[in-house]
Amino acid sequence: MNKVDIPEEREAGKRLSASAETFAKVRAGLNAVIFGQDEVVEQTLVTLLAGGHGLLIGVPGLAKTKLVDTLGIVMGLDTRRVQFTPDLMPGDITGSEVMEESSSGQRAFRFIHGPVFTQLLMADEINRASPRTQSALLQAMQEKHVTVAGARHDLPRLFHVLATQNPLEQEGTYPLPEAQLDRFLLQIDVGYPDLDAERRMLLATTMGDEKAASRVCGPEDLQEAQNLVRRIPVGEQVMEAILSLVRAARPDADQANGGQIAWGPGPRASQALMLAVRARALLDGRFAPSTDDVVALAGPVLRHRMALNFSARAEGVTTAHVIARLCQSLF
Repeated sequence: MNKVDIPEEREAGKRLSASAETFAKVRAGLNAVIFGQDEVVEQTLVTLLAGGHGLLIGVPGLAKTKLVDTLGIVMGLDTRRVQFTPDLMPGDITGSEVMEESSSGQRAFRFIHGPVFTQLLMADEINRASPRTQSALLQAMQEKHVTVAGARHDLPRLFHVLATQNPLEQEGTYPLPEAQLDRFLLQIDVGYPDLDAERRMLLATTMGDEKAASRVCGPEDLQEAQNLVRRIPVGEQVMEAILSLVRAARPDADQANGGQIAWGPGPRASQALMLAVRARALLDGRFAPSTDDVVALAGPVLRHRMALNFSARAEGVTTAHVIARLCQSLF
């Protein structure tokens, strides 16, 4: 390393430390309002810091909607919510053109922006909308713009989707195809809180002691953090762990273990895991990710990007079991 690089490295270190301190306060602010969901809060912040979108899966009543609302307040983001229903049309999300007549009698079309033009969009029960409507949102997630009547409309520079899905009530739903699931950086499974957390929740929400969320940072802080995440160095050992894990989750590599995997993750999973481990390192105030980050985020990155074959499912094997086995093989 030459001497010219030292001041730049020190400056980057100061910026990283400042950003880590900011998002430690963000996490604390979220945990003060959302009880018993520490891992969910962490994975959601990792998703945003990595610049991606998240799919929250959990039964009703586990504060998924409240999490997104609180995120918008704490991070100072423009937030909107869309309740997905079978009759929801693509234009209800992207926006549409309307004919307007001026005082002089001239007619012209004007584009009215839909709710997708926001910094943080909650797509509530995304699997209840038709595939056509799902595709309109997922195209916007991937391309960061929408096209209406042949005209392109760019989305905000900061644009994140947190979609929710109920795993129980599947009647009248349209499950997302695998290619569309791959658009989500992480699948965040929202489980039940533990006994202590549920006790604190009861006391806070039924006795008038519930804390109100307050703003900690702004959109510019999130943009700065996202830029820093992509500059965090990744060691050779961590990179090899990412490649080994993702490649081992593919059918051809799983033959030695009885061929339990029907289809597995593509290169986008490697990219997602690389960004996610960097984001987790920043969130913890570390200057580089470790293999522990790879193991911690293997499930959220891989579980919606792979599926087991019939024989494995018949034996009671789950995707979580397979991912845990693959993680053990890293050491």
